[in-house]
Amino acid sequence: MEILIVESQPELGSLWKACLERRGMKVTLVNSQTRAFTALSAQPFEMIILDLILAEGQALAIADYASYRRPDARIIFVTNTSFFSDGSIFQLSSNACDFVQSATPPEDLASMVQHYANES
Repeated sequence: MEILIVESQPELGSLWKACLERRGMKVTLVNSQTRAFTALSAQPFEMIILDLILAEGQALAIADYASYRRPDARIIFVTNTSFFSDGSIFQLSSNACDFVQSATPPEDLASMVQHYANES
């Protein structure tokens, strides 16, 4: 299973990456919109873990590009804010399948990735 993580905080992204790799998934970790576009253009991904608040770029632009370039890829949005807590993210991104807090335990996030990947 191919997973793309788009996360500006290197420690958090690395933590998620290590957890997913322990479960046998192939993970690409990027930290910006430009790098996410490059990764999405180069290889297929079944799942994308996308932080809504990026230091470089816009998460919704990445989600839009993913829906065009990789329409079958599902997106789990993560955030450390209450923005979009009303569920409106699902109206803005056709590929959205979940919305969780950045503090979600890595093992729980990995279980969500497996669950949603198996649904598709």
